[in-house]
Amino acid sequence: MKWFVKCMKQYADFGGRARRTEFWMFVLFNIIFSVVASLIDRAIGFKIGAIQLGIIGLIYSLAVLIPALAVSVRRLHDIGKSGWMILINLIPFIGWIWFIVLMVKDSQPGENQYGPNPKEVTA
Repeated sequence: MKWFVKCMKQYADFGGRARRTEFWMFVLFNIIFSVVASLIDRAIGFKIGAIQLGIIGLIYSLAVLIPALAVSVRRLHDIGKSGWMILINLIPFIGWIWFIVLMVKDSQPGENQYGPNPKEVTA
C-alpha cells in the first residue's frame, strides 16, 4: 500500500526512476481498487449510458490516470528507456506484450541519465 500512496504523492512527477516493486505494487492496488469501485457501482446501480461504466469507477479511473502514466514513465527511465516508449501501448497486442516485458526488466545498474538507481539509494 505504501507504494500506491507514494505514486499518488508523486502525482505528475515524470522525472526520475521507479523500481519494479513500485510499479507492480501500484498496478496491483490499482486493480484491487478498480474492482472494488466496480462492485460498488453495481451494488448502487450507477451506470453511464450503454457502456455500463459506473460513475465511481469513472471518477477513480480519471483520478489515477496521471499517476499511472507517471509511474510507467519513471519505470521506463529505470531501465534506461525514454518515457516516450510508453506510446508502444498504442500498438495492439505486440505493443502491450513488449511494454510488459519492459516493465519486468531489472533496473539499469548504477546511475543513468534519469538519476541514481533507486535500489542503491534505498539499500
